[in-house]
Amino acid sequence: MVEQSTTITSGVTAVSRACAILRAFRYQGETLRLRDLVERTRLSKVTVHRIAGTLAANGLLERAGHGYRSLIQSISPMRFRVGYAAQSDEFSFSRAVTESLRATAAAEHIDLIIVNNRYSRRTALRNAEFLIREKVDLIVEFQTDQNVAPIISSKYLEAGIPTIAVEIPHPGATYFGANNYAAGVLGGRFLGRWTKLNWAGLADELILLELPVAGPLPRSRLTGVTDALRELLPALQDRHIVRLDGNGQFGPSLEQVRKHLRRSRAERTLVAAINDPSALGALRAFEEAGRVKRCAVLGQNASEEARAEMRSPETRLIGSVGYFPERYGKEILALAAAILHKEAVPPAIFVKHEMITPANVDRYYPNDALLSRDSIDAALFRSA
Repeated sequence: MVEQSTTITSGVTAVSRACAILRAFRYQGETLRLRDLVERTRLSKVTVHRIAGTLAANGLLERAGHGYRSLIQSISPMRFRVGYAAQSDEFSFSRAVTESLRATAAAEHIDLIIVNNRYSRRTALRNAEFLIREKVDLIVEFQTDQNVAPIISSKYLEAGIPTIAVEIPHPGATYFGANNYAAGVLGGRFLGRWTKLNWAGLADELILLELPVAGPLPRSRLTGVTDALRELLPALQDRHIVRLDGNGQFGPSLEQVRKHLRRSRAERTLVAAINDPSALGALRAFEEAGRVKRCAVLGQNASEEARAEMRSPETRLIGSVGYFPERYGKEILALAAAILHKEAVPPAIFVKHEMITPANVDRYYPNDALLSRDSIDAALFRSA
């Protein structure tokens, strides 16, 4: 009797281990090496080798090169585990991306592990190591510092984890985000037409609010703006261009433009910013100096704060190029699924941009909560 019980227990254990091996295959057609099966099942190499061989002999697995492929169809799809390193929770653009990913992951039954890079390279490095320890299937990385991007990518590549880089390119990662130069040209043409219509095509200076730490790709937004303006406003020369480092934030941009206005005598100033927090910082500096009618400001992202500002009567934020981060989640996780299913994907996926202005903001965003100017400033100063 004892011997029969022992035999049954041993048989149940073997079945349980076989099931663990079959569950290790996460999608149809996936090929796993012996070491992959050991890592996913946490069984010994000897046990995995023996049971996988038995499953192959009985037609449940097939040998594929140096690995195995499952021949059975799972009743329910395997849940992917995706790690998401968010840029920050202080910027509305990043918050919109996070919420979009969270909602899509819930709807698609994807386990999403979210960490916050807090706009900090040191935090981004710690988060990368955490997500590797979590053994996620894929990582969506949204961090701004180009100098730390190769280090983070190296860690992910060594761990064998595919990566999608949002907005800032990372070596070896699939890029998802802005078509930066095209977005700049779109905004620059609008700014140039506005200048022709309102200032007879004459501007004394162009302030470019930059974000050097993000590297050359985001910088091409401002290259696109200047190229478009030179085409439409031939009188605009290099000597009219002022470059300031606003660090992509409201507070530093406000301070940089404040300092510049103390020495500038320009009567008509165009401002093109790398993003909306910088654009709004510049706008507040002109308002403080009593010179708001002497500026026209262009943003990038069409973030919540910028949209609220564009609803203000007589605002000088004349427009912001739309990126629609509220749509990112669906597109990014569809891309993630394609990568995890070993489908061929392009090296870069660009979002579609639209020019958002005071005239059309309600058409593009009819359900926006109306924010007061005070609440906008309070939110932006917290991110400074």
